[in-house]
Amino acid sequence: MELASRFLRPVLKPIAWLADPARRERTALFVLAAYAVIWTLYGVVAKSSQDLHVDSAELAAWSQHVVLGYAKHPPLAGWIAHGWFSVFPTRDWSYYLLAMVYAAIGLWIAWQLFARFLDADKRIAALACLTLVPFFNFHGLRFDHNAVLPTLWVATAFCCIRSFETRSAAWAALAGIAAAAAVLGKYWSIFLLVGLGVAALFDARRARYFRSAAPWITVFVGLLALAPHLVWLWEHDLISLTYAFEAHGTKVTGNIALTVVRYFAGAVGYAAAPVLLVLALTRPSGAALADTLVPRTPERRFVAVAFWVTLPLPAVISLLLDYGLNPIWSMTDFVLLPVVLLSSPLLVMSRRALIAIVAVAIALPLVVLALSPAIALAIHLRGVDPPSAHPKLLAGHIEREWRRTTDRPLRIVGGDFGLANATAFYLSERPSVYPVLEPETVPWVTPERIAREGAAMMCELSDRDHDCVLLIRQAIDRVIVQNPPPRRVEVTITRSYFGIPGRPGRYLIIVVPPRP
Repeated sequence: MELASRFLRPVLKPIAWLADPARRERTALFVLAAYAVIWTLYGVVAKSSQDLHVDSAELAAWSQHVVLGYAKHPPLAGWIAHGWFSVFPTRDWSYYLLAMVYAAIGLWIAWQLFARFLDADKRIAALACLTLVPFFNFHGLRFDHNAVLPTLWVATAFCCIRSFETRSAAWAALAGIAAAAAVLGKYWSIFLLVGLGVAALFDARRARYFRSAAPWITVFVGLLALAPHLVWLWEHDLISLTYAFEAHGTKVTGNIALTVVRYFAGAVGYAAAPVLLVLALTRPSGAALADTLVPRTPERRFVAVAFWVTLPLPAVISLLLDYGLNPIWSMTDFVLLPVVLLSSPLLVMSRRALIAIVAVAIALPLVVLALSPAIALAIHLRGVDPPSAHPKLLAGHIEREWRRTTDRPLRIVGGDFGLANATAFYLSERPSVYPVLEPETVPWVTPERIAREGAAMMCELSDRDHDCVLLIRQAIDRVIVQNPPPRRVEVTITRSYFGIPGRPGRYLIIVVPPRP
């Protein structure tokens, strides 16, 4: 008994502190800070055998140019990265820290949301369950335009629910700001706004809400906050919306149906851990399950309707517009899952069940942190794609060749999208990136600027995709025609991890001097 008590102490103490009204908020902040640190350490170690993911690297490159919109996405993620890297260095660990601090902020907002619907024990269990959704850890470590959404979604849901309930001008304005921020994070957030709107329309309290000034304040403030980006979008021919449809659209109905199936399968997989854990430990009755799916009280029903509308709505739109779905996009909706799952008064959260749920939530990051060196080694042995294996080493070669050619600062790096963005992240002068096959995505780099400032171009000399390599080299040759003759250097790079060599890669570095 004493041994069991000693083993459970790291679980029982946080539960006691989080349940204590006098200490729960301080404890929540401490727990989430520890959560961010542990998962950051996991990211640093587990990903040490590879370089930064190309999507995160692209966002870091965009963050150097604070504009009202980008060719592929709305701008908020770039603004966040800009603010972060204005204070912290551009290093892998810094990026992982940003991702986990941002995730912890989302969990803290969720903690505030849970207080509205759950008692003390269920509130603790809800927070623990949310940490088992991969978007707040494994996937969240890759900070990009998907990872930016969960925190924005939970903030929007929280503010909209409070606005609906209180009808106060302050909460209505905050709801508008949060909704605008969610859309500026990614246009996908429109599905959340539709879900919240449907929940308001079908709520028994809707008359009081829509007769008040609250919904109109929300709409006005939200549109006001979005106005600069909407003007930019119009002036740039809806470029980021067009990209979204071109990148994921398809005219093959069978493919669309397959992406819908994968979307729902992914949603089930991402939610499986918290849902199965709660069901196994609480063993709800049939009445409790019915009350979970179709809540009896209007407060809980509001959240359930928002959740059940938001999750399948993209599939309906996908089939109507021939738009492909990615399973990872379903994960943002799960910020509301703990409320739907746990809020029924017919579902009893026993002390034993609470301890087990919290124990799993505490054990997960500690176990994966302990396994992180083995995970990093396994990734290295399996083999890493060149844009993730060699950019840091390639950056060193580029800087040496540039200094041998000119004493001017290196301002532009170009080449294939993934390789150029990932390599630029590790260059000390933080140059702008020029993806030669999609120059429209970087309007701040033009052929005239390349002629004036010079550039370092790169290309993987791959035998696997000769046509793509040829296309990239032709694009490079076209854009540097106004510059003096370039230096071309071939290098072979092999990444080693604990003395174990990885797969080598051959690269062509083209040093393009500035025009005199």
